[in-house]
Amino acid sequence: MNLHLGNIGQIIQLAIAPVFLLTGVGTNLTVLTNRLARIIDRSRVLEEIVTTQGADGLTPNMRIELDELYQRSHLINRAITLSSTCALLVCLVIAALFLGDALDLHLDKIIASLFVGAVFALIGSFIFFLREIFVATKTLKRQREHGARYLP
Repeated sequence: MNLHLGNIGQIIQLAIAPVFLLTGVGTNLTVLTNRLARIIDRSRVLEEIVTTQGADGLTPNMRIELDELYQRSHLINRAITLSSTCALLVCLVIAALFLGDALDLHLDKIIASLFVGAVFALIGSFIFFLREIFVATKTLKRQREHGARYLP
């Protein structure tokens, strides 16, 4: 394995595009985890009411909201899983680019497959994220229609 400075520079140039994708996926993960944290915080408030006052302490709207929060948390968890999968696949693309060029291996099909897999995982993540936004918007609309202002 003879690596020259020019070869290393060329390998780094090849890896820059996937690194930009990795940065975007990291930002997406930050947004998703922040939304999950807010969902968890709100569900804890409602669950605390159940703990202190029993199930009768919840209004019908609160019960519906708690169900919607559980649904949202599952959607966000799926989006986080797919975004993390995307990030992992992009890292494997970068490693394969370096190994393929450094060891003169023909990993073209593997690299292409990993990249396509990463893009599909990202698409899936965005689909679950969009579904979670629809559920959150539906919750907000329902609360507004019923004039629900019941933050403890």
